[in-house]
Amino acid sequence: MKAIISVFIWVGSGLLTILLFLVVFALNILLFPFDKKKKITHAQCFWWSDAVIGLNPFWKVKISGLEHIDHKQAYVVIANHQSLADIVALYQTRMQFKWVAKASLFKVPFIGWCLSLIKHIKLTRGDFSSIKKIYQEASRWLQKDMSVLFFPEGTRSSSDEMGEFQNGAFKLAIKEKRPILPICLKGTHAAIPKGGWIFKTKVVAAKVIVLEPVATNGYGQGDFALLRDTIRSRIQKALQLE
Repeated sequence: MKAIISVFIWVGSGLLTILLFLVVFALNILLFPFDKKKKITHAQCFWWSDAVIGLNPFWKVKISGLEHIDHKQAYVVIANHQSLADIVALYQTRMQFKWVAKASLFKVPFIGWCLSLIKHIKLTRGDFSSIKKIYQEASRWLQKDMSVLFFPEGTRSSSDEMGEFQNGAFKLAIKEKRPILPICLKGTHAAIPKGGWIFKTKVVAAKVIVLEPVATNGYGQGDFALLRDTIRSRIQKALQLE
C-alpha cells in the first residue's frame, strides 16, 4: 500500500510540475512585453505548491509569521536549507522573489526550465566568476524592488542542525541597504525519502516560520559578520522552539 501511494504521489507531483511548466511557458510568451519582473509567472508556483502539498497525505505544512512580510518591500530573504521540499514550502509565503539556486537544478526537466523562464539566479559552485555574477544580478533585482532569496549554508542540511552561513548575502544586504527577512524551515528534511522513493506512513509536520525583518541601515560594510551571526542566531532559536 505504501508503494502504491508513493507512486501516486510521485506521478501526481510530476504531472503537476509539467502543467506548471506549460502554464509558465505560455504566460511567458503572452505577457513578455508586460511582465518584465515575471511576477505573474512566479505567482503560478503558488497554486503548484498548494497542489503538491495537498496531493501528499504524508505532508502537513504549517506557516506562521506572515504578518512580518511587507509585500511592497524588497528583502534579502535568508532561509536555512534542509531538502528540496523547501522550494515547495517557501512558495506558501506568497512572496515575490528570485531564488539563488545551484546551476544543476536549472537542468532538471520542467522545474528547472521554470526557474529559467522566471529568471531566477543561477549559481555555479566553485566558479568565482559565477559567484561574482550572481551578486551583481541579485543587486540589480533588489534595485528593481524585487526580493532575492538565499540559502546561506550553501548546501542542504540532513537534520534540524544548521551549517555555517556564508557572508555574501549579508554583504549584499548592507551594500543595497535592504532589510533581511529571516525564514526558519523546520522538519522539511524528513519530507522527501532518502535512499529510496517510498514515503513513510508517518506524517511529516513541516513548519515555515517567518521571523521579524532586520533593518541593515545601522550596519557598515565591515559589520557583515555581526549581521550574519545575528540572523543565524535568530533562525537557530526558532529551530529549537517546539
